[in-house]
Amino acid sequence: MPWKNQGGGPWGSGPKGPWGSGPQPVGPRPPDLEDLLRRGQDRLQQIMPGGYFSGIGITLIVLLIVAFWLLSGFFRVQSEELGVVLRFGKHVRTVQPGLNYHLPYPIETVLLPKALRVNTISIGMTLIDDPARRGRSIRDVPEESLMLTGDENIVDVDFTVLWRIKPDGVGDFLFNIQNPEGTVKAVSESAMREVIGRSQIQPILTGARNVTEQGVQELIQRTLDSYGAGIQVTQVQMQKVDPPAQVIDAFRDVQAARANLEQLQNEAQTYANQVVPQARGRSAKILQDAEGYKEQAVAEAKGQSARFLKVYEEYKKAPDVTRERIYLETMERVLGGADKLVYDGGPSGQGIVPYLPLGELTTKRPPTTGPQSSGGNR
Repeated sequence: MPWKNQGGGPWGSGPKGPWGSGPQPVGPRPPDLEDLLRRGQDRLQQIMPGGYFSGIGITLIVLLIVAFWLLSGFFRVQSEELGVVLRFGKHVRTVQPGLNYHLPYPIETVLLPKALRVNTISIGMTLIDDPARRGRSIRDVPEESLMLTGDENIVDVDFTVLWRIKPDGVGDFLFNIQNPEGTVKAVSESAMREVIGRSQIQPILTGARNVTEQGVQELIQRTLDSYGAGIQVTQVQMQKVDPPAQVIDAFRDVQAARANLEQLQNEAQTYANQVVPQARGRSAKILQDAEGYKEQAVAEAKGQSARFLKVYEEYKKAPDVTRERIYLETMERVLGGADKLVYDGGPSGQGIVPYLPLGELTTKRPPTTGPQSSGGNR
């Protein structure tokens, strides 16, 4: 069934359809652009009457707009930040904290990463809200903390990584990696697993933490540098290194036994350090005494030998006199300290049977004078 357009334009009421009325407008009508421009001109003429709108007024407005546009390029960089200036999206320079300027948008823009702040990432543990303690508590994450050692043991490791943006690598940090924190966490966990996998469990649990931390830090830094991440790892801290919870009691018993063994060994070493020097001192003293006795005996032997040679020389000159002198000296040396009874064997003593009181002779008595000895003989 044909129908004819009953008038109206594209923004008017519209034509009527074959079933009666035409399409109804939906919602408010859009504003007329020409009407808006005309109203704006009328208001400017009211503000600046007298024809200024046509010349000086427009110039002033343009100058004000340009001035505000140029002033929009000032920006402030906070103490923990660095300003990365982009010109049409390309990194052109990096500015330090303070008041700085860049060409207004859209020529240049600025990014303000917190490049001077030290960030912390925890692996193997997480902080959760604890209503009972009215604060936050640490919860272990076994998927991250359980690691296999080189001697096929399992160890539970919780550690933190401290990192910051390199001052000369801010551009790399912003444009080379998409998720910096996730990248650092993944690389750190991988590095720790690699170092633990090359190590024995005993040094890790006792005294090799510093060596492990240093090795993990160096491996993380090499990996991030290969990515061009612009990140500097400042420190790796191992918070907890224990066997799994199922065997930790038995392991602590073994550790206590080893500690007692080390204590006993240290005590034995201390005793040895004390006794050995004393024994060496006594040995040195005995050697010195023996050396002195040796020198004394040799000197006495040499003196006696020299004396004998001298006596022999005199003996060859006068044998009888020398023999008698030696006899007298020998008798003097033998009888000098002994108790003596002298029997002269004269005629007055004939028929006397000598009586020797052997018991008294064996008893030490003080020496007697001449008259007492004579009386004793009678």
